Amino acid sequence: MYTPFLQISVPDTVTAAGDELPVEKTLSIWELITSGGPGGILIMSVLFILSIIAVYIFIERFNSIKKANKIDVNFINNIKDHVSQGRLDAAKALCQSQDTPVARMIQKGISRIGKPLKDITSAIENTGKLEISRLEKNLAALATIAGAAPMIGFLGTVIGMILAFHEMAAAGGQIDIEMLAEGIYTAMTTTVAGLAVGIVAYIGYNVLVARVDKVVYNMEANTVEFLDLLHEPA
Repeated sequence: MYTPFLQISVPDTVTAAGDELPVEKTLSIWELITSGGPGGILIMSVLFILSIIAVYIFIERFNSIKKANKIDVNFINNIKDHVSQGRLDAAKALCQSQDTPVARMIQKGISRIGKPLKDITSAIENTGKLEISRLEKNLAALATIAGAAPMIGFLGTVIGMILAFHEMAAAGGQIDIEMLAEGIYTAMTTTVAGLAVGIVAYIGYNVLVARVDKVVYNMEANTVEFLDLLHEPA
């Protein structure tokens, strides 16, 4: 039976010359990371730690901001009903049950009812500033990682290039292309790692900032409705 798919053909040029086929050289990720020597390993370790910190900050802040943005659609209407009917204790209890920045701001305003409207507005604004500060917790650290990681990676590249040329100089000035190429791709590894960490941290930072802005908008909209209620004549 003729079975062509079982036949193995060898090129004539190889059999005639008797040369061995070139072996493809592969390099694992771990070998690439550790091939930079102690300096390269140190830089990669720092970048790895920064990546873990960046991911932790993003997940923790994302969940916190998501929780802060959960507002009952009937919350402000129920507050209006309680305040207009003089049930301030019920309004405060409703705010305490929500555990959101908006609820805490409204609760502060309710506790100031009876005082001048300027004092109520000031108390709500101060509470809002504290809530925004809590929402933006660790965002500056994430922005720092986004900017510092590429520079740290580039620092590793510069160090690697210096070491590569130092080895060439120590070899008597004889240029070894293979040694130079190995030093260059080893040095460039830290730049790639730094850029990867920086890009992820930068994207995460902007996503969180956009979500914080959305929460701040909801805070402002709800507090304006509450203050409008106090402006209405009794």
